[in-house]
Amino acid sequence: MQLYYASTSPYVRKVMVAARCLGLAEEIELLASAAHPVERDERIAAFNPLAKVPALRTEEGICLYDSRVICDYLNARASGTLIPERGDARWISLTRQALGDGLLDAALLARYEISARPQEKQWEKWTEAQLNKVAAALAEIERHASCFHPLPDDLGLITVGCGLGYLDFRFAGLNWRRDHPQTAAWFATFDAHPAMAATRPHV
Repeated sequence: MQLYYASTSPYVRKVMVAARCLGLAEEIELLASAAHPVERDERIAAFNPLAKVPALRTEEGICLYDSRVICDYLNARASGTLIPERGDARWISLTRQALGDGLLDAALLARYEISARPQEKQWEKWTEAQLNKVAAALAEIERHASCFHPLPDDLGLITVGCGLGYLDFRFAGLNWRRDHPQTAAWFATFDAHPAMAATRPHV
């Protein structure tokens, strides 16, 4: 398998955590890219017409995107249990994944407004609105964190964990741990797992 990736992308991290937990990481060739919200990287477009990472090509030549589809594929390929097959556990896991992805979507939009848009064109109210979504996601995570499993054995929790890691990486000033003690306690153990530790974002 081949994967266009970026070391700073939380969605790529989500895929690689899943791959490590499923024992598939060594079967993936990582292809460097320069994904950017404005400057299109045509290399990625060979796998994903949206030119966004992660984008994976299977050994059979099927191109898959985005992170949700890729993780579903990897889980099926390994006959894994990162996504429960049925019952309430399935819907809880998928909803947690949606919550984590939503946190990341909002955080990335805020990040792009700050880093990619010229300063004279930045819209402070837009950034605040995105960070309000982040705050709402954190509040929801805090409500349930005491029940979270400490190991990355569920794609929903992997996504939440990657979201929290992205806040540490790009929004350290938010100090999200201060008002979310249950989440902080859970994440301290979760993020220490080898699959999480090996995939922490870096420039």
